[in-house]
Amino acid sequence: MSPGTPSQTVGPYLSIGLSWNEGPHVVAADEPGAIWVRGVIRDGAGTIVPDALVETWQADPQGRFHTPGFRGFARCGTDDDGRWAIRTLKPGPVGSQAPHLAVSVFARGLLHRVVTRLYFADEPTANATDPVLASIPAERRGTLLATPRADGYHFDINLQGTDDQGTDETVFFTF
Repeated sequence: MSPGTPSQTVGPYLSIGLSWNEGPHVVAADEPGAIWVRGVIRDGAGTIVPDALVETWQADPQGRFHTPGFRGFARCGTDDDGRWAIRTLKPGPVGSQAPHLAVSVFARGLLHRVVTRLYFADEPTANATDPVLASIPAERRGTLLATPRADGYHFDINLQGTDDQGTDETVFFTF
């Protein structure tokens, strides 16, 4: 029997073969209520990551998954400036959970994807009772909050440490 293949980090060409027709568009541009969720990915030194891939999965505005006409999934590579963006609808609460997007990040230097959640800063009442968000130390919860902008929300992802603006590493989940 031959030995197993050793672990290897993702990239730098991870996006080859991972693109798909809908890409970052959960909904069409003319969909009522369509918003953009945008951000930047940085590494542990605060340097942008130009070759990462972000995947999001979410409920529809009524808090349901797998509904006709709403896929709930998006995939977006970062550009040369580390930016990513998806066009979607703001999800509704799912049971006792506040409106959120599940977010996976694949990037060079990672052995496995990292998984986090994106909550909406303008949902303080729902966020205050979310059991997952409540399980995170209060001082770290801000790393999971997307801030409102004119056309949607902004959510940066920091893969490690502290960036040059003093933003802490995004909280990631293990499973």
